[in-house]
Amino acid sequence: MSPANGKRPIVDVTRSESISASHRLHSKLLGDEENSRIFGKCNNPNGHGHNYKVDVTVRGPVDEVTGMVMNVTDLKGHKSENIAVVIYDDIQKLLPEGVKLYRIRLHETGKNVVDYYGIRESS
Repeated sequence: MSPANGKRPIVDVTRSESISASHRLHSKLLGDEENSRIFGKCNNPNGHGHNYKVDVTVRGPVDEVTGMVMNVTDLKGHKSENIAVVIYDDIQKLLPEGVKLYRIRLHETGKNVVDYYGIRESS
């Protein structure tokens, strides 16, 4: 059903997924003692894990036939800051024409959240 003006509404759609991953915070520019002091338990040589929550938001016109911007289950199999960038780049390849990836939101913990909009700092 199209609105009277003939334009399709633009809608943001978000799918949430959970993933588990480990990482280690460590700078090669610092010694082991300094790394341990700065990063604490996050500097464990074996890494430490998190159960992340990832929100993938896409923005696009509502399809007149399906009533969807896109089938959000197509985003299901593709899940720190680096994780968000990798997810963004991977999902970008899946999008139908006219649909833009708006944001990747990654919840590392209940208090630590990263938003990535695909903007990269120029060198």
